[in-house]
Amino acid sequence: MQTKLNQLVNMLTSLDLAEGRTETSIPFFSLVRRSRPTAMTSGVLTPSFCLILQGRKKLHLGQDTIYYGSGDYLVSLIDIPASGQIVDATPQSPYIGLRIDITADEIASVLTDTGISVKPVDRKLGPGAYVGKSDEQLQLLFIRLLELRDKSEAEVRFLSSLLKREMIFRLLTGDHGHLFVQRVFMDQQNEGISRAIEWIKQNYNRTFTIEEVARSSKMSVSGLHHKFKAVTTMAPQQYQKQLRLQEARRLMLNGSANATTAALEVGYESPAQFNREYRRLFGLPPLQDIKAFHRKPVPEAFETS
Repeated sequence: MQTKLNQLVNMLTSLDLAEGRTETSIPFFSLVRRSRPTAMTSGVLTPSFCLILQGRKKLHLGQDTIYYGSGDYLVSLIDIPASGQIVDATPQSPYIGLRIDITADEIASVLTDTGISVKPVDRKLGPGAYVGKSDEQLQLLFIRLLELRDKSEAEVRFLSSLLKREMIFRLLTGDHGHLFVQRVFMDQQNEGISRAIEWIKQNYNRTFTIEEVARSSKMSVSGLHHKFKAVTTMAPQQYQKQLRLQEARRLMLNGSANATTAALEVGYESPAQFNREYRRLFGLPPLQDIKAFHRKPVPEAFETS
């Protein structure tokens, strides 16, 4: 008897996907295929629900290392700097991943419309990203999404939104619902960790003190440190540094800035410090890293699915 997971793999195999990421006619739904393991690459996890159909990945999140593979999913609730690589993929059995983009408003809408109550396991904040195991109900929803590819634009737009809402419902009522729902609670508060994260994202390219971040979120310095690390796995200053370096790399990759200009644009005053910290994160000095990236036949961009 064919499992839903095998059915998904067969459906994706029949599509003859190109290497890398493939966008679909559904705006929030994309596919990833890799026929060989990739090097460790750094990037930023963005709010999403990503299911692995085949292959295996390794993710570094702060001090934590997470392995996940066929049938597992990764949920990211906020923007979190991370690094990852595909560790199991061959031309005969390629890595295949599916990604659904989600927002806090969508989660809140499903909570409101269904009236379900998701209670936290304890009063502590959980991590802003976690791995779970999919069941056949979730897998069936992905099958139904893929079956929309030959439908009319009106059908795709209407039915895909319903399927996405059902996915969110399944995640809210699943084993990790208490982690999934905390994203809404963070946004509904006018103060706290969500506000601190947003403030750093808006001010990452300037020098600031931890006291400024604490004031912006109406938290004590010690409370900010504790809660920020619980959600992002890193300290606020480390979060800022990673955002700076990721943005500098993006500017250089798209050709809009050289290393010196990119460093200044994201807030570095010392080129030497920028080069040192860039190499520590990406493994090569800026110029060498960009050249190496463009030499690859299929660039190994940071994949969150």
